[in-house]
Amino acid sequence: MSKTKAEKVSLLLDMIAFAIVDGELHEREYNFLSLIAIELGINKQEFNQLFHEEIPSLIIKNEFERIQQFYRLALLMYCDGVLHEREKIKIHEIGIGMGLNPFAMKRVLKAMDQSPNRMVSPDYLLLVFQEQKN
Repeated sequence: MSKTKAEKVSLLLDMIAFAIVDGELHEREYNFLSLIAIELGINKQEFNQLFHEEIPSLIIKNEFERIQQFYRLALLMYCDGVLHEREKIKIHEIGIGMGLNPFAMKRVLKAMDQSPNRMVSPDYLLLVFQEQKN
């Protein structure tokens, strides 16, 4: 499913807000966000401007896209090598706000925490969220 420009910008704004929840934007977080922006087709100038804008978030209607955004946020949370308590709390709040299962979120975050590269396979990610539906 193709995203509109507004949806892409909303995804990035949500990620930027999450990146600074600990009070600072680390270089690794900025670089990660920059890569996401490139993947979404947002140029460098537009991307940098997003750090100075407050646009309300759009609701992600598709469950797969909500899971994908949760995983992006989790990767962002781990990318600076420092896991803050505020980040843990905020990612749960965001996930619940997106309607994701709290037990599935907890399992994914635990698996990421135990993984040497802080990543999980897409199959595992989807399996965990599907299992919680049954």
